[in-house]
Amino acid sequence: MREITFAEAIREAMSEEMRKDPTVFIMGEDVGIYGGAFGVTRGMLAEFGPERVKDTPISESAIVGSATGAAMTGMRPIAELMYVDFATIGMDQLVNQAAKIRYMFGGKAKIPMVLRAPCGAGRGNAAQHSQSLEAFFVHVPGLKVVMPSTPYDAKGLLKSSIRDDNPVVFLEHKMLYNFKGPVPEEEYTIPLGVADIKKEGKDVTVIATAMMVHKALNAAKELEKEGISVEVVDPRTLKPLDVETLVKSVKKTKHAIVVHEAVKTNGFGAEIVAVLVENAFDYLDAPILRVTAPDTPVPYSRPLEDEFIPQEKEIISAIKEIR
Repeated sequence: MREITFAEAIREAMSEEMRKDPTVFIMGEDVGIYGGAFGVTRGMLAEFGPERVKDTPISESAIVGSATGAAMTGMRPIAELMYVDFATIGMDQLVNQAAKIRYMFGGKAKIPMVLRAPCGAGRGNAAQHSQSLEAFFVHVPGLKVVMPSTPYDAKGLLKSSIRDDNPVVFLEHKMLYNFKGPVPEEEYTIPLGVADIKKEGKDVTVIATAMMVHKALNAAKELEKEGISVEVVDPRTLKPLDVETLVKSVKKTKHAIVVHEAVKTNGFGAEIVAVLVENAFDYLDAPILRVTAPDTPVPYSRPLEDEFIPQEKEIISAIKEIR
């Protein structure tokens, strides 16, 4: 099977859906000639033209608000933000409008929009361009939240997100854009709300998201040398969450670690811990531990940023603590 980058997989998903459905279009800052802040939409303007690859003003409230309005009228906008940090400027439009309209109109209005946003640290972009804010969006009824970790998942999940009749926040870890992986050329989709077991194991379950999936896999490989078998589970969709797969894995291994790059307090990992306690408490042989970033803004200094981001050594240490 061919291998392409995470960014190429996202571009393919958007291009394929735009060729099939004339109501799908892209909008955002510099998505046209420049090809987006991380080059994801590069070349799409030449194929689809400025009517369907729309450069917008530097206003996240305008981007999210316009996408919401377009979705209400029957279009399927894909709105790109340069950084997820800037979603805070469009939160009224997203949280108080897009997320609530279908409910408040009794289902007579739909909001089939996707809000794509790069997230995460690792590029030295400092505190205002490096956050992981997925817990913000998961907390809001009416929003679906997707966070893929591989090119295969990114393409399949994005196609499903574009076809969904609800607003979907699609989070792309910026350190994954150049990550390569196998992606079939034939048509496929991945349904929202279905987790994936990236590696099977029998001694401990590690539930990880985005870039942390790969660090968990690296940690699992190291621990195999010591005879510890680690199962790595990627939720892929944070909302709706595939509770059944997570619980089934923990019931099997009887141990759980949750890993995410967001800060610890009220991070999405806390929700996973709560779900596991509610559904698998009697099967646990040890407390569930969280491996997360500390409760501090993301440092600009590269050594401090490396210290901020959870690393394999911390995952290994947490696993050994409960084993």
